[in-house]
Amino acid sequence: MLSNLPVIFLMGPTAAGKTALAISLCEHLNTEIISVDSALIYKGMDIGTAKPDAEELRRAPHHLIDLLDPSETYSVADFRRDAIEKIDKFHQQGKVPVLVGGTMMYFKALIDGLSPLPEADEKIRTQLEKQAKQHGWPYLYKELVEVDPQAAQKISENDSQRINRALEVYRITGKTMTELQKQKQPVLPYTFHQFAIAPDERSELHRRIEERFKIMIAQGFEKEVSTLYLREDLHPNMPSIRCVGYRQMWDYLAGEITHDEMIFRGIAATRQLAKRQLTWLRSWPDVTWLTTGDEENLHRVVSSLS
Repeated sequence: MLSNLPVIFLMGPTAAGKTALAISLCEHLNTEIISVDSALIYKGMDIGTAKPDAEELRRAPHHLIDLLDPSETYSVADFRRDAIEKIDKFHQQGKVPVLVGGTMMYFKALIDGLSPLPEADEKIRTQLEKQAKQHGWPYLYKELVEVDPQAAQKISENDSQRINRALEVYRITGKTMTELQKQKQPVLPYTFHQFAIAPDERSELHRRIEERFKIMIAQGFEKEVSTLYLREDLHPNMPSIRCVGYRQMWDYLAGEITHDEMIFRGIAATRQLAKRQLTWLRSWPDVTWLTTGDEENLHRVVSSLS
């Protein structure tokens, strides 16, 4: 008998083999895959995100991919809402949702819930940006230190995006981000079966990352980003273009770096992403570690449901 409302997490660093294991699960269990990846949500960004190809999607359809145009934004709250909707739908169909990806904040939001932070207010954001142009972000950082010293400790005085958001929250609600983050949503009624997959050796992960990036180049990654680069509504500060690999290719297309430097920086940025993902996972509670390429992985995940 399956435990009540089971949900499988397949987490891990980029290039670790999560997708292959997830597809294998779909072919052995009555499951549906839900993507947990902040880059796969964008249409037209396929090669650089290592989005499942047509054959993989035929074998195992993925949900929450190709949701938005690259000019649009997608928040953690958006993901949590959409993921819960899919999970509940699949449970009603008697299926086991398998959540696969490396955007750890998304996984955390499902388990821990989110604080009731307000939606962005363009008027207040514009006011803050105007002040920043007049006085500089360190000036606004000093204001943040006065109203929310705990939040300020976690933010650099030049981190414009986070300073803006913290002050925006305070000006909208009259409460600090620290206060609001202590308020959480109710715990979801799911039984989470949490797995993380990664090679035993860091050198093997680095090798896989380098190999995959070079394959992306061969598959036409430059052409893919060129299409985005020619659009007047996209710029390098957008979340879509800040995705690993895309920013480096964008800089190359802008003539700021050479082709070889783009490849070097793209691989380095991907390795840094993998390092951050592993840092999250090392402190993650209740996780079972799997090794890349281990034939027992499928059995271990399936048996966790019995």
